[in-house]
Parts: sequence; structure tokens; C-alpha cells
Amino acid sequence: MAAMTAQPVLDFHVRLAPRPGAGERLLSTLDDCALTRAVVCAGGTIDLDRLSRQLVEGGHVQTDADNDAVLKICAGTDGRLVPFFFANPHRPPEVYRSSAAEFHGLEISPAVHGIGLTDPRIAELVAVAAEFGHSVYVVCLARRGATVADLVGLARRFPRVNFVLGHSGIGNIDLHALTLIRDEPNILLETSGGYTCVAEAALSRLGAERMVFGTEYPLQHPSVELAKFRALGLPPEHWRRIAWDNAHRLLGQVRGIDRQERKSGE
Repeated sequence: MAAMTAQPVLDFHVRLAPRPGAGERLLSTLDDCALTRAVVCAGGTIDLDRLSRQLVEGGHVQTDADNDAVLKICAGTDGRLVPFFFANPHRPPEVYRSSAAEFHGLEISPAVHGIGLTDPRIAELVAVAAEFGHSVYVVCLARRGATVADLVGLARRFPRVNFVLGHSGIGNIDLHALTLIRDEPNILLETSGGYTCVAEAALSRLGAERMVFGTEYPLQHPSVELAKFRALGLPPEHWRRIAWDNAHRLLGQVRGIDRQERKSGE
């Protein structure tokens, strides 16, 4: 536990809904949990009751995420909050391209917008990500066109783009996802949501260099996800890769912003 608290941590997946005080609450939570930085995607795009129904029954919304609100809040944090663009594949890819230079990555969610990873519109978005050197965060589903196997197919089409499989795959115990992505070096695993057995298996099958720590705040409190890794008792060098180094490699920053690196060592 001491080894974890002594090292900097970047939360690779938090959400920020366009609500009063959301940015302040996020920063306060990061402070409370000793998290150094966070990758931020827009939240509030879909009502959670509707989302949970869509996960089971299918369906979609065509709502645009408030990416501008994310940019505005991240801009005032001196690099502590890192903005990702939450794409709406129902819109032309030029919407993403026009502001891509202001973001550090792309998120695609078939669960929200209902467009599978085999759809040509997704390939168009990934092509833009490739232009800007962005990694692509993807939430998969147990549904045709949106499975982990479909993500593998997409990653093979774009071997120079780094993909991040969100939420430890599909459900809490998706060991099969680890098998599917094992031989795909440009797919990493973001660990929020999955059981400790999945994180442990990922260490064995993928290695610490292909995992990134995330929480899905505010739907999951960061302390819960930190506890999962404390229970595993990782060697400090493995935790450093998962909690910091790999994320900054995906962001194109080998060591992160110098100022944040210095702060983490104070």
C-alpha cells in the first residue's frame, strides 16, 4: 500500500457532466484520493436509466456530448485534467477534426450512440485520430458489431493507432476479452469495473505495460478502484507502469508534463 501512495497516479477515465461545480468536485475527489492527473471525457450525454436499458435491449441516442465544457474546465487546471473528445458517429467526422488539435484522444461508445465498430463511420473517426496521434478509448458490448472481437478487427485495420478497451472488457469477469486482445499490441486494457481476478489475469496475459488505471468517476469512486489494486499487492514497478507510464505514452508524453512530475515527487 505504501508503494502505491508514494507514486503518482493518472486516472485514465473519468467523466465530467456539464453541471455547476462538476469540475471543482472532480478536482476535490482527485485530491482526496491522491490522484495526480486524470483523462476526462464528457458525461451526461445519456440518462443512466436509459443507458442501462440500452445495454440490455439495444437502442441509441443521437445526443452530442458537451466537449466544449470539458475543454473549458480542463483548460484551467494547468495540465492536471486532460481532455478527450467524445465522438458522436451520427455527425460527420469533420466535427471531430475541426477541434481535434485541442484534445488528447478520442472516445467511441456503441452503448450510447448505437453505432458498431464495423460501421464505416467509426473507421472515419479513427482515421482522424490517426492524423492527430490520438489514442482511441472504446466501450464494447455483447452485441454484433460492438464486441471485443470487432475491436480487434478495427485495431488491425489501424495498426499505428493505440486503442484502449474500457472497463476491463464486457461485464465484471471478461477473461475472454484478454485472450482476444492478447496478440494485438496496439490494444491496452483500462481496468475500471472488472473484478480483481480480471486485473490479475491481465497482468499475466498482457503484462503491466498494456494496462492503464481508470475509475469511471463519478459512477465509481476512485477509492474503490484503488482498493482493487491494493489487494493485488503489485510490485512498485508494475504499479508505476499501470498508474502512470503507460497512460503518458498513450498521451504522447513519455514522462508527463514536467510540472506534474515534479509535484508528484514533493
